[in-house]
Amino acid sequence: MKFKQTIRVTGDKAAQVLALAGLGMSQAFAQGLPTMDAPSQGSGGGLMSTLQGYIYDGAILIGLVLCVIAFFVVASSSVASFKEARERETWGKFAVTVMVGVLLVVAVIWLATEAAPVLSQ
Repeated sequence: MKFKQTIRVTGDKAAQVLALAGLGMSQAFAQGLPTMDAPSQGSGGGLMSTLQGYIYDGAILIGLVLCVIAFFVVASSSVASFKEARERETWGKFAVTVMVGVLLVVAVIWLATEAAPVLSQ
């Protein structure tokens, strides 16, 4: 029983020493790292303003990702329509698919551009 208690105390002390050593090493390793960039909106106005700036930047990034996804969906649909047009000689459906796809991508990009100023308020 006494042996288990000695092992436990020794283990606890070893864990404390390793934790303290880890804290000291993490600060030593962080000395050469660059500082984090400020958000594009609301930097310097306190924690909440900085947090809102980072949320704004994240929302803009999500909008850009949605634009890229829309572009890939339109491209995939256009390629599938092109393949079908080559097999069945129905080029009218391909042209309509491409035109509607281009209009869709333009509309998504326009909406994302219009949403950016609204998010910054």
